[in-house]
Amino acid sequence: MTQPPVDALLFDMPPPPTPVERLLHLASQYTQHNDSLDLLLRPTNPPAPEAHTDSAQRLAAATQAVQGERLYESDELTEVIMRLRQLAFLADASVELSAGSARELTALAPEATVASAVTLAGEIRRRRWATAPTPDDRLGAVHRTALAEIACGHVVASSSLGREFTRSREPKVLMSTLRGLETKGLAERAMGSAPAAYIGGPPLDRVRLAPAGVTALASVLGLPAAGSSPAPATTPRPLPTAAQATARSR
Repeated sequence: MTQPPVDALLFDMPPPPTPVERLLHLASQYTQHNDSLDLLLRPTNPPAPEAHTDSAQRLAAATQAVQGERLYESDELTEVIMRLRQLAFLADASVELSAGSARELTALAPEATVASAVTLAGEIRRRRWATAPTPDDRLGAVHRTALAEIACGHVVASSSLGREFTRSREPKVLMSTLRGLETKGLAERAMGSAPAAYIGGPPLDRVRLAPAGVTALASVLGLPAAGSSPAPATTPRPLPTAAQATARSR
């Protein structure tokens, strides 16, 4: 069989993810880590003492890798770097803790990481860099909000008596909106990967951004949208302090 020329293979390779896309992917990794810990902590399935350590170590390394991409000097980017440095510290500190205490340290990590992505995207647009992506014209205000909530790890789905439903925070993400995102290839469900809604209940399906959803959301972060909330606020809830993390490890 004739092999395609080498240069053709090179041109077929997808472009590397942008820093904003890497942050959104990192947020998803933190959500998956937290979900795994929640499932481990079920009363019927007591976790082994070190069940979470490999995942926590991988997260710490992944966060440090993203943190190392310093694009330019600015107060906003310095805040992003410091926030990521805190997340890496907390993920690393959680290795020495029980699964329950470790879960507390990374509880707000997805939100904090998405907030960092929002700040970085806004800075890139404010500086009018040529690398700023073209907004995905498939996304209305409702879809933008839903993608941001999914990125923060706020959306799960399930079914009961043959009827599908979603669970999310405010602003609510409706099942009809989720189906629309799935049809566009922007969102997907990880079956049974999220904790149950009540003690003894079945695991729920975590809704995650599909690769195309990461790219689409990254293209609209930092853009104003009248009458909507296309992304979470750039100031997330406070992360646990270093002193709190150290106290838990004793």
